[in-house]
Amino acid sequence: MSAPLALVTGASGGIGAALAFQFARHGYDIALSARSVDALSDVAAKLAGKGAKTHVIPADLGVPGGAMELLKGLQDLHLEVDVLVNNAGFGDMDPVAQAECSKLVSMVDLNVRTLTELTCALLPAMVERRRGGVLNVASTAAYMAGPNMAVYYASKAYVLSFTRALHGELKGSGVNATALCPGPVKSGFQDAAAMKGSLLLKLSPMMSAKKVAKAGYKAFARSKREVVPGLSNKLMAVSPRFTPTNLTMALVKRLQTQP
Repeated sequence: MSAPLALVTGASGGIGAALAFQFARHGYDIALSARSVDALSDVAAKLAGKGAKTHVIPADLGVPGGAMELLKGLQDLHLEVDVLVNNAGFGDMDPVAQAECSKLVSMVDLNVRTLTELTCALLPAMVERRRGGVLNVASTAAYMAGPNMAVYYASKAYVLSFTRALHGELKGSGVNATALCPGPVKSGFQDAAAMKGSLLLKLSPMMSAKKVAKAGYKAFARSKREVVPGLSNKLMAVSPRFTPTNLTMALVKRLQTQP
């Protein structure tokens, strides 16, 4: 009997690569997707060195048609996905009035549209087989509004809400949906989002991608609806329930303002 296959998007580094290693460690074959062929090949070589069977399917998931390109790649390789790991995404630190509009739209395309397209395309077969699931990478940002990163926070709120609903729909089906909601993580995300000098990164302890991925895999394997790794991040996620919205937004705005 062949090993189950986990498809990981945004797998060229950071949390995506770490999640690929977690699934491989637990007996999965891995399909890796991202834009960078070289980076994917490096991850694939490391996975192969640990005995995992890997497939590399480069695709730009941040443009219309990117999800279809990935799905065609899976079809061409005759691959049946048991677990979809929607990790691909990016952020940007800028007030909406000063941001590049096309970049914000691309963020919605990648963080929301592509995640939805891939889930809609691959979930029905999982339900039919009565096994597998979807692990969506959200963020602690999903639990609040985020001035100076408004679109990113809103996109992750969608991911969390979507995953919670999927988890409810899939009860009793043999298929699971889990949202992984990390806080700041040591990866290239902060540089790409122009966050490097922000007060948020100076004050917030950053977890390793490996630790976050372990928590995400463990929650998924236990069919949990969502997981927030790390005590400080858990406190950050629940604090908006007990704090006036205006105060929460003022604090987030202060933390996400460049010096």
